[in-house]
Amino acid sequence: MMKENTIKIFEESFRNNWELPALSDYNTKQTLTYGDFAEQIARLHIIYKECGIRPGDRVALIGKNTPSWVVVFIGTITYGAVIVPILQEFNPRDAQHIINHSEASLLYTSNAIWESFDFDNMRHIRAAISLDNGKLLAQKEEEAVESVLENIDSLMQQAYPGGFTAAGINYIERSNDELMEINYTSGTTGFSKGVMLTGNNLAGNIVYGINSQLHRRGTRCVSFLPLAHAYGCAFDMLTPLAVGSHITLLGRIPAPKVIVKAMQEIKPHLVICVPLVLEKIYSKMIVPMISKTKLRWALAVPYLDRKIYEQIRKRLIEAFGGEFEEVIVGGAPFNAEVEEFLYKIKFPFTVGYGMTECAPLVSHTPWREFVLHSAGRVLPGIMECKILSDDPENIPGEICIKGENVMKGYFHNTEATDKVLHDDGWLHTGDMGTLSADGTIFIRGRLKTMLLSSNGQNIYPEEIEAKLNNMLYVSESLVVDRDHKLVALVYPDYDSMDRDGITRDQLPSHLETVKAELNKLVAPYERISQIEIMVNEFEKTPKRSIKRFLYR
Repeated sequence: MMKENTIKIFEESFRNNWELPALSDYNTKQTLTYGDFAEQIARLHIIYKECGIRPGDRVALIGKNTPSWVVVFIGTITYGAVIVPILQEFNPRDAQHIINHSEASLLYTSNAIWESFDFDNMRHIRAAISLDNGKLLAQKEEEAVESVLENIDSLMQQAYPGGFTAAGINYIERSNDELMEINYTSGTTGFSKGVMLTGNNLAGNIVYGINSQLHRRGTRCVSFLPLAHAYGCAFDMLTPLAVGSHITLLGRIPAPKVIVKAMQEIKPHLVICVPLVLEKIYSKMIVPMISKTKLRWALAVPYLDRKIYEQIRKRLIEAFGGEFEEVIVGGAPFNAEVEEFLYKIKFPFTVGYGMTECAPLVSHTPWREFVLHSAGRVLPGIMECKILSDDPENIPGEICIKGENVMKGYFHNTEATDKVLHDDGWLHTGDMGTLSADGTIFIRGRLKTMLLSSNGQNIYPEEIEAKLNNMLYVSESLVVDRDHKLVALVYPDYDSMDRDGITRDQLPSHLETVKAELNKLVAPYERISQIEIMVNEFEKTPKRSIKRFLYR
């Protein structure tokens, strides 16, 4: 067990960083110092105590990233209760099922989301409270939560008659082995599962972030990934708050243009993002630039190409504010073409690997040591990794991991737990990959999505899709097996079609050319037999991954 106790990490940080800015809302410009933040947490602790919430009780939380969302998350775990963060992108029916499944006693939600819920069918919820204004939304007949909320100012004054000071930050003594969070997955293969994360699981990620100096006292970060997801939670919230960083919350994943504008204003020291952000910036900002005839010619000249790449690198760095040390990419597979281009121009990025079941980090390498197409090195001293293959360095097998960050299991789902988490502590990730001698992971695809060719070759559809998605008039794609033939389902890039004057009637012949080009780039057993045009976008998870199980 790790020595660092998650609750005590925050207790110490809030005392030591009392006067520093902690949270800013990008939209309202509201800022809380660490002292303000700690005072808001103290108010929440009083509410919990007066309402009879006990350590170990569950509190559900759903809404966009705001200072009040962060207060509820951190206030809940420092009280000793269990937080159940729910992605606001879940449809209301699924979100309500999660609230019921988690057996949460209290619900914090925004007013807009609350309108879609049916309070009468929330079996365990005693009361629902607004994230927007802290007022009661509903309570069961026998409850007195509304009275507590109305009297919180006087209750605060009674508890801290001389005013709230840093000396008032004294949180519960609670073992790191205790359950701290239930995080419901947004997987591509079916129903959500409640991942049980302990204080130790969270500490494994936080302490790695502290020791790696991903965030430091007084640094700035821009949070636009959903904090209800393990990736954004660990490195856009928990780690910054543990060291005294200043977090600016954008609310939700906005368009790349809005992200770039915010980055240029705030000038973050670390950027945490999903591949989609960099891929969009690449396609909208870089591809049009390097596709111009004169520039294409110049890039073929040895000395000139270096100068041009330096200018592109400079522009990209300025787009992200110009003061960051690295961009960490994670949360989904990275498009190989974009990755290779950024690597070629020496853009300071690295790719990590993780999963909700590890809160989330499994591997990471600082950008100067990053190996192209890898997912970083397994966290030393924190995680172990093995590949279920006769030749783990060369032949892909299932990636299995073990260590500090691995979950306790799935809440009320022993069957699903037993399938992936074995008695010896090894977690079967469902991802396929190889592992180099120095512990660097290379991911090939998902075990569940892997297809078998007629002559027994393993086919990883994600690798074919990555190539196809870079081709003209293709917005996104999915490769499926139809009667032992590979078929590509394609949702067209209508913006490019409109730009080039391509009609829908002309699209099939253009996609035939795309198919021919793609088949030159892949192995013979990976060749596509046909392309089917999808009328609508693929259905996505809240993390914007395609729900593959709907298209098998």
